[in-house]
Amino acid sequence: MVVQLNHTIVSVRDKHEAARFFAEILGLPEPGSYGPFRVLELANGVSLDFADDHGSVVPRHYAFLVDNAEFDEIFGRIKHRGLEYWADPFRQRSGEINHNDGGRGVYWQDPNGHLLEIITVPYGGG
Repeated sequence: MVVQLNHTIVSVRDKHEAARFFAEILGLPEPGSYGPFRVLELANGVSLDFADDHGSVVPRHYAFLVDNAEFDEIFGRIKHRGLEYWADPFRQRSGEINHNDGGRGVYWQDPNGHLLEIITVPYGGG
């Protein structure tokens, strides 16, 4: 049996705003709906299911593997919006990207405080 991640729930203050933010930054189609969720489908069949959290949102980390062209496009949208970004998850190297494993990577936050990351090479893949 092959085990695959199918979906994960992303807790946010406003599921419509958050799903739209992710879709716009990542260059993905408009999110859909399923029950109480706003659903963002990723290329590998995994979905991010955004749900309103009626308390304080606990920030999580979401990493996305992209190719070099997608990295350039997404990074361009991050800079165009004036979002702060970092080369590391500890947010010590502000305004930089990393070149871990021979690829490129960058971190930024969404409006709910989730730490997002794009990488062009999987960890340990360099």
